[in-house]
Amino acid sequence: MPSDFSLKAMNSAHRFLLLVTGGRVGWRAMGMPVLELTTTGRKSGEKRSTMLTAPAMDGQSYVIVASRGGDDRHPAWFLNLRDDPHVEVVIQGGPKRQMIARIATPEQRARLWPEIAKRYPNYAGYQTKTEREIPLVLLDAVEAPGT
Repeated sequence: MPSDFSLKAMNSAHRFLLLVTGGRVGWRAMGMPVLELTTTGRKSGEKRSTMLTAPAMDGQSYVIVASRGGDDRHPAWFLNLRDDPHVEVVIQGGPKRQMIARIATPEQRARLWPEIAKRYPNYAGYQTKTEREIPLVLLDAVEAPGT
């Protein structure tokens, strides 16, 4: 399973690629849009950002996968948004958007997971590496007051 160091190194390399290409490369990966998710650290209270792929949409909601490469532990970003679902998201290099994260219900996961696993077999492989059910998270735009 990926170590914390290797996950942070991959995240840093991804950000460096975006920087050196002026954002021309790195906002898509394996046919999926890439987004930057910023959560609030559940222990530190500090903002924490990570680069993630969004393999599906559910209506207007972006769907992200809390796989951590098939590790038996949830990713830190998942634990953070579970405690505080108010997140900031940059989608494919666009402006920061305030969003609300919600963990997919069992019914939503049962509907979405087969689609994701079929289109992106790496996610199906991650699920075979762990006994935990890999959660799906839906990201919803926060509506401005009066809309």
